[in-house]
Amino acid sequence: MSDTDARRLFGTDGIRGIAGEPPLDARTIYATGLALGHSLAGKAAPKVILGRDTRESSDWIAATIAAGLRDAGVTVESAGIVPTPAIAFLARTHGFDAGVVISASHNPWRDNGIKLFGGDGFKLPDAVELAIEQEIQRHAAEVKTPDPSALLRVADKHELQEDYIHFLIRCVPALRLAGLRIVADCANGAAAAVAPELLAQLGAKIPEESALLNVTPDGRNINQGCGALHPEWVAAEVKARGADLGLTFDGDADRCILAGADGTVVNGDAILLMAARDLKERELLKGDIVVATTMSNMGLEAALKRSGIRMLRAPVGDRYVLEQMQQHDAALGGEQSGHILFPHLATTGDGLLTALVVLDLVARTGKSIEQLTADLKVFPQIIVNVKVREKKPLHGIPSVAERIRAAENELKDSGRVVIRYSGTEALARVMIEAESEEAMRRHAEAIAEAIRKELGV
Repeated sequence: MSDTDARRLFGTDGIRGIAGEPPLDARTIYATGLALGHSLAGKAAPKVILGRDTRESSDWIAATIAAGLRDAGVTVESAGIVPTPAIAFLARTHGFDAGVVISASHNPWRDNGIKLFGGDGFKLPDAVELAIEQEIQRHAAEVKTPDPSALLRVADKHELQEDYIHFLIRCVPALRLAGLRIVADCANGAAAAVAPELLAQLGAKIPEESALLNVTPDGRNINQGCGALHPEWVAAEVKARGADLGLTFDGDADRCILAGADGTVVNGDAILLMAARDLKERELLKGDIVVATTMSNMGLEAALKRSGIRMLRAPVGDRYVLEQMQQHDAALGGEQSGHILFPHLATTGDGLLTALVVLDLVARTGKSIEQLTADLKVFPQIIVNVKVREKKPLHGIPSVAERIRAAENELKDSGRVVIRYSGTEALARVMIEAESEEAMRRHAEAIAEAIRKELGV
């Protein structure tokens, strides 16, 4: 059994759930702070940097985990409301031994989560997360729910947020956005605390003040009908306002989806294509390799091949993309969802950095993103999400396995079938890609229905 299989609290992107309910109840959160603090026991005067998104639960969760860290002998500092990648950056550049982010990324406001980074700015390895989880479970009965008066509310250091903004600007030193009309959707999340100042410093011309959108979080409107899960919204705004392009981020701003002037949504696959060709042209694409995931479209693979670039596929999850990138010394990788990794610039996916890299490419080439991706012919693709009550191996369920085999046998070289569980939600994801849209939809629904009958809520 692998470390990933053995874990119960940590999914592919930390701990996640409904705020206030296990595993995000006060006792478990406090125990997580204790366990992380104990894992740093060998450090001299260990210190941890903390960040959070805009959910109404993020304040008390941050104060609870900070109390656990304090009681384990760790000094805690807070960068306040910042994107997840800001904590990765600050951890590795400011001498922190670990970083903690309170966020549930693209999930609804009632959810929240805990993401952990090492002092090197990378997500903690599976084995370290497993050890932390095992300590939490061993001492679950001993740890008491902390009294609200004992929580540790750490004052935010806004200069840390400013350091992150300056880092982003240094990544694209020649970029000036004057004359480029942009619509930016900050999803009422962490990007709302950073993007306005970042774009202003780069000289971006916002068509109207209201085109810097969803920057008034109220604790409950994060990702609500906006952000990276609803890119069609910003795409429509771009077209209606006559802008050159649009940017949209998820709740913790570690992913970015774009929109072209014609209202076309430009996802992570298209971003990978643009970035890969640019890096290759500048002789920066090591081994002419790009790492994508099992969810990336066959059209991306074909377009990259025409440019002499080989695409490797990793399991879904940016930590697994990064693992394969490190194995092959790749300079670029990412996911269709908009998580893009530029290891020469940052240790983790960063939506704002991705946006700046693409804006820099557009500015240098004088080409629109539609022109830069004109030959990307996307195979029809459908993803059906099925809520499940438990996560049994799907290929071990005869009725589900039979439907999967039927789809694979019919599609063969003209399509792909990818069935997997979400790493952060109680969902089974059925993805089918095919030249025939009719066959794609037919098989997707047949497999999804079989899963509903066996495991549905």
